[in-house]
Amino acid sequence: AFSKVIRSWASKNVILLPIAITFYITWHFIKFVDGFFSPIYNRLGINIFGLGFATSLTFIFFVGVFMQSWLGTSVLTLWEWFIKKMPLISYIYAASKQISIAISPDQSSNAFKEVAIIRHPRVGEYALGFITSTVVLDQKSVGEELCCVYVPTNHLYLGDIFLISPKDILRPNLSVREGIEIVISGGLSIPQLLTTVDAQVLTPRRVPHFEEPKKFSNSNEVLQTKLRGLNLDQAWNEVKKP
Repeated sequence: AFSKVIRSWASKNVILLPIAITFYITWHFIKFVDGFFSPIYNRLGINIFGLGFATSLTFIFFVGVFMQSWLGTSVLTLWEWFIKKMPLISYIYAASKQISIAISPDQSSNAFKEVAIIRHPRVGEYALGFITSTVVLDQKSVGEELCCVYVPTNHLYLGDIFLISPKDILRPNLSVREGIEIVISGGLSIPQLLTTVDAQVLTPRRVPHFEEPKKFSNSNEVLQTKLRGLNLDQAWNEVKKP
């Protein structure tokens, strides 16, 4: 009975755990952002909690509006040129920019084009990835178009890259944002039913099957089989053999 009470208490706490984590992260985020402008208001004698947070959001909004203008784009280009000249900071900035572009709500600038399902690492097993681009593989003057599929192995910033033929890719009915949520949640948010956009069902490639040598019951069948591949003179010589 005591163990049942403990299990019931634990299950209820598990239900409340996501709410507590969300509240904890949101509270500390508000305090962190509020700390940017709160010292200025404190010196002015204005002590209102959340005012610095609201000011930070307003500042970010106007910065976004400014960056969409011609002058803002020029300033951003100059800033990126300056950042790329720094050895270590350039790599951090480039990685952060790729992630921000990938999860951007602007569909025209998404680095992840589509959600893809590929057969990996064995037949019968599948991996969730994202189509980032296409490339043409030139082989003996014959060009083959391949899709560059990024399969994350550690949330989004680490993963493997595969070049796969488009006909070997399954495209589920998932948006890029839904695919990112599935990866970040460790597969907890994946739908119970996945359907592909195209109706074509891909079958695994089979190893070529070679027929076993035919077994003959008597010598007449052996002779008849040999005669099928010979001309008349050769066939007559075969018949005259003892």
